[in-house]
Amino acid sequence: MKRIGVTGHRSIPQEAYAHVLEGMRAALCGLEGSKEALSSLAVGADQLFADLALACGAELTVVIPSGDYEAGFDDEVDLARYRMLKARAAREVRLDYPHSTDEAYYAAGAYIADHCDRLLAVWDGRPARGLGGTGDIVTYARSLGRPVTVIWRDGVERA
Repeated sequence: MKRIGVTGHRSIPQEAYAHVLEGMRAALCGLEGSKEALSSLAVGADQLFADLALACGAELTVVIPSGDYEAGFDDEVDLARYRMLKARAAREVRLDYPHSTDEAYYAAGAYIADHCDRLLAVWDGRPARGLGGTGDIVTYARSLGRPVTVIWRDGVERA
């Protein structure tokens, strides 16, 4: 089984969205054999990846950083999508953090990097804005020798 993890920005600018979607589709749907997709189901790249992975026939493993993770969803539509994707997951891994902190987010990203064969990073190449951000997880995965595929459209900046 091929295990693909994701890390990525919560906001994907409209001018990068189609490029990101196509890059994820190529990475996920182009693989032969059984696939496992690992995601924390955060808004943005994580949810897009999980939805596409399921459409491509992958088994979804969700990594929940904390006990109060759902409280971090400000939008009802985003929360509903999170719950729908979580319900479709083959496996759920719950980390022992009671609250959603930067440390919990870092631990979830590190778990994904530790348990995947390849990491997809929807990343603009800039440093993380807080501990556990995309840049931190890319650095961690690379320190493990994990292959990292960065998906981003050149010249597009994140808000």
